[in-house]
Amino acid sequence: MSLKANNPSRKTWLDVPDNTDFPIQNIPFGVFLTRDDIITIGTRIGDFAIDLGALHQLGYFKDIPLTDDIFLQDTLNDFIADGRKTWRSVRNRVAELFDVNTDELKSNEKDKETVLFTLDEIEMQMPVQVGDYTDFYSSKEHATNVGKMFRDPENALLPNWLHAPIGYHGRSSSIVPSGIPIHRPQGQKLPKGSDEPIFGPTRQLDFELEMAFITTDSNLLGEPIPVEDAESYIFGMVLFNDWSARDLQKWEYVPLGPFLGKNFGCSVSPWIVTLDALEPFRVEGPKPIKKLLPYLQTTDKKSFDINLSVSIKPENTDEMVITKSNFKYMYWSMSQQLAHHTVNGCPVNSGDMMASGTISGSTPDSYGSMLELSWGGSKTVKLNGGEERRYIEDNDTVTLRGYCQNHEVRIGFGEVSTKILPVFKL
Repeated sequence: MSLKANNPSRKTWLDVPDNTDFPIQNIPFGVFLTRDDIITIGTRIGDFAIDLGALHQLGYFKDIPLTDDIFLQDTLNDFIADGRKTWRSVRNRVAELFDVNTDELKSNEKDKETVLFTLDEIEMQMPVQVGDYTDFYSSKEHATNVGKMFRDPENALLPNWLHAPIGYHGRSSSIVPSGIPIHRPQGQKLPKGSDEPIFGPTRQLDFELEMAFITTDSNLLGEPIPVEDAESYIFGMVLFNDWSARDLQKWEYVPLGPFLGKNFGCSVSPWIVTLDALEPFRVEGPKPIKKLLPYLQTTDKKSFDINLSVSIKPENTDEMVITKSNFKYMYWSMSQQLAHHTVNGCPVNSGDMMASGTISGSTPDSYGSMLELSWGGSKTVKLNGGEERRYIEDNDTVTLRGYCQNHEVRIGFGEVSTKILPVFKL
């Protein structure tokens, strides 16, 4: 099925701001609470949210085989499970309905009033119920920086890193959408020079600039997903902030890896941008340094040119962008991550979330965490108003943004913005 929705010359009859992340060529999917306190599945063009449930009930999807309640749910899981043919059909139909040359909905004032919402009339929800969440460690630059700080600088990468995507299973229950604040976590940590741990709030709270992909139902137990077929099971992508308590993590991670230093919270952008929408921005990722085993070898372009940034806003000063990076720096692609994840027969379900790991570039202004920007807390990051940071402080708001752009169109993800609250007091 052709990607008619991607036509770069298409224009909409909606009033869309210049340089929006959400032109008619994007058509992401999300879940929101309407002005009538109804949760529905929708999409977005410009600064308008579109109720897909209402569109379906009004008969605008009559030529697409959809169940009556497919959009009348509080998650996208069932819609995602319907597969790529359904996703593409709906995107193409939405693009057609809102095309400047289509009068079908444009001339129906009553239906427009029913299906269109301004952004201040809705409240975004988690787009999927995340059954399982995996966090990868797939940026060579980030892994190298961490290795230099905590291990032998001459052998920063562990022996397995260049042979397979490294990852761990995180906690899905603490993944929240943009706008939901997170409390500073507390736990055990080992003070410098001490042999005994103490308990208290983390002093090294950090963001991690990541992206995540969302899967559909794919394989049965015991059935691997071939690397060249992997994208067929990837619905789309979101911005992802994997919050980290570095001092808690440092004390606990041996021998089984991250635990309380990671599972207290992750933040995601609420609109899922489909891989179809990102198609014009395909690029080749970094060339493998080591020869890969056959199940990880790919031929086509498997990465995407996605510009990323992080800003920090202290409570009483303006926000400031502190780093800029790009998804194309990722050494391991999403296809390789999913192929490796399932090569042992691990089944993947609709709504599962797979995070990229911190995305860092090769220069200090492209590092994807405070751990790297402050080089383990040994130097400060300057903010507006003369403030400085080594790590994130209470009442700071951290915002991740991302977009793709060529000479024809801009496709963006919006933002994921999170305020850090003081530690929760019992």
